[in-house]
Amino acid sequence: MRRRITVPIEGRTYDVVVGHGAISELRSLIPAPAKRAAVVTQADLPFTVDLDIPHVTFHVGHGEQHKTLATIGDLCRGFARSGFTRNDVVIAIGGGMVTDVGGFAAASYHRGVPVIHVATTLLGMIDAAIGGKTGVNLPEGKNLVGAFWQPSGVICDLDALGTLSQREVRCGYGEMAKYHFLTGDDLLGMSLTDRVARCIEIKAEIVASDEREGGRRALLNYGHTLAHALETATEHRIAHGEAVAVGLVYAAELANVMGRVDSERVEQHRIVVGEEYGLDTDLPPGLEPSALIELMRHDKKALDGLTFVLDGPDGVEVVPGVEEAAVLAAFERVAR
Repeated sequence: MRRRITVPIEGRTYDVVVGHGAISELRSLIPAPAKRAAVVTQADLPFTVDLDIPHVTFHVGHGEQHKTLATIGDLCRGFARSGFTRNDVVIAIGGGMVTDVGGFAAASYHRGVPVIHVATTLLGMIDAAIGGKTGVNLPEGKNLVGAFWQPSGVICDLDALGTLSQREVRCGYGEMAKYHFLTGDDLLGMSLTDRVARCIEIKAEIVASDEREGGRRALLNYGHTLAHALETATEHRIAHGEAVAVGLVYAAELANVMGRVDSERVEQHRIVVGEEYGLDTDLPPGLEPSALIELMRHDKKALDGLTFVLDGPDGVEVVPGVEEAAVLAAFERVAR
């Protein structure tokens, strides 16, 4: 069974199609004026897509080291050489790195052309492809340059998940675990289609209320403050979902240090992340807390000192101005 979830952005509402064989509905999402497509993907991607309109394929490299401004420049120059116009469409096919890069190139070329995301990873389906946040990394931090650019539609074909390595599936679980704590939903009691759809529904509702991350949308970054620092500090040897898993447990420990949640709530985080999803919950060895703190100071949410999304008596919320002593104390609780 397939599901259609509407992301109700004012003036730019679009559908996300979820389910096995969902790629068959791609044509229904392509804007009517589009005569040609610029397909942004990666070489040797095991999930293939047949398009019935003329298209040119552009390959981007594998890995976060290719998520750069140079890649955006290469794509836009390729679009220009191929004569693409605002009446054409970019179709980004791949995981979160591809949809981030493809979306940013679409937002930049001719100051904005339509884009459709075909997410082929669990992480991409429940997070990166939804909500219009695009961007690339700088040496100073993750996703520091980008644009808000909503897609014309998103395809989440669950058949693509059968092509993933176990590590890529685990990365998706790291992001999926986040939604347990934003809502309290029993996601593990749902079918895969319904579970993915429910994560998308949660994100769609939050994005619709705060498209530009002026307030509530920042809740979707639960666990991400430390996660982004871990990715940068390890030069992305620890993948995004793996880093989010550690970041979720760290955020719970930090909230406990600050008196916002009790030990039982911390244990709930460890059970969901570590036992139910089977993810690592402690810091990788060899990382200096002082270096991670410096990276977290550059996080894009950091408007007033060290800023975290933390659980508390009123649920998950943004907490600015966190004392460094509390941050260090929480690090001791997740050290191996």
